[in-house]
Amino acid sequence: MNTPLSNIDTDKISTNALKVVKRLQDKGYQAYLVGGCIRDLLVGKSPKDFDVATDAHPEEVRDLFRNSRIVGKRFRIVHVRFGREIVEVTTFRGPHDEQYDENHSDSGMTLSDNVYGSFEEDVFRRDFAMNAVYYQPQTKEIIDLAKGVNDISAAKIKTIGEPESRLREDPVRMLRAVRFQAKLQFELEDELSNSIASLGYLVQDVSPARLFEEVLKLFMSGNGAAAFDHLMELDLYGWLFPDSRRSMEGNATSALVKLALESTDRRIADDMPVTPAFIYAAMFWYPFVEEKERLQEAGATQVEASHEAANNIISKQQLFTSVPRRFTGPMRDIWFLQFRLPNRFGQKPDILIQHKRFRAAYDFLLLRELAGEKTGDLGAWWTEYQEADDERRSAMKQSSGQKRRRKRNRKKRPRKNPNEGMFWQP
Repeated sequence: MNTPLSNIDTDKISTNALKVVKRLQDKGYQAYLVGGCIRDLLVGKSPKDFDVATDAHPEEVRDLFRNSRIVGKRFRIVHVRFGREIVEVTTFRGPHDEQYDENHSDSGMTLSDNVYGSFEEDVFRRDFAMNAVYYQPQTKEIIDLAKGVNDISAAKIKTIGEPESRLREDPVRMLRAVRFQAKLQFELEDELSNSIASLGYLVQDVSPARLFEEVLKLFMSGNGAAAFDHLMELDLYGWLFPDSRRSMEGNATSALVKLALESTDRRIADDMPVTPAFIYAAMFWYPFVEEKERLQEAGATQVEASHEAANNIISKQQLFTSVPRRFTGPMRDIWFLQFRLPNRFGQKPDILIQHKRFRAAYDFLLLRELAGEKTGDLGAWWTEYQEADDERRSAMKQSSGQKRRRKRNRKKRPRKNPNEGMFWQP
């Protein structure tokens, strides 16, 4: 079905993407803009990325563009770079009928997708109908064989074909569905929603590195809080973050994670810097504290227990979604600083406030309090301390030091029974 584009702002289309389409067509290839960029344009959004579909094979595309490289193993694509912008070029995909067994796992997941096909075959190999809308720049028409425009108009997310088999082919489609649900505020088709809820365990067949990238898209695109709600509703969160999910049964993990995501969403909306380390720190704060306490009860010092607990929790999570070291370092700093923030006497506050992670740790403390943790108004103290002049800071530190000394010098009560317990009870 060819439909004239009447409700799309063509000024929002990347000139670089149009250049890629034109060069491919000039060389005799078919080429179209496709996918999320057309979907976003149809709902009035400005696309961040542009994808091109063509019958040219990856090597042929690379030969046409010196500023390009082939990426991917499971399915090879070509990135054509224009400064900071990347236009992604994919070759039309075809069915796997003749090579199904060798290209799929026992659970039905596609292991190799480098099977090329025709334009019509490519349409029905795509995941959701709303992502299978193609744009022909020369004629300014959309080609909508999968009736994706209807789904976009109805704000519905539907798979092309039977949901269970499409999710088995690539379990990451479950996370993509959640991301689109959060970003576009579309509803999942009932059959798709039920299939995701019953097949969530399949995401564990996906490589941890690929899942980490998908988690970034879920939580670092400005719609993280909504994505979290949908992950919980569909029972997907626990398959990605099992320790975090288990800890939600007995403490405030859910509230803390939601608050961290809401904070991140606001910062993204205000064009402020964000880091997944802050979100991961919130997800695993309570599992970390529980592990630390267990190790201390076994005889480890606080410092030893902190380091070993962090290692244990992070190592376990790496089995599910990998977390690069550039994020695990800040996670540790945020956690460890929580145990230094109560030290408010002498020069410790002045030293601590100079720490490169102090602001993140302070923000994290405030979120812990909002989530319901009792800290003795520690957040209010640090808020005032940052805003106070030198004289007020000196008085605040002196007051904290006196409270600490009184606590140390508190007299112990004598034991009522000399045979009770090993230690005096205060």
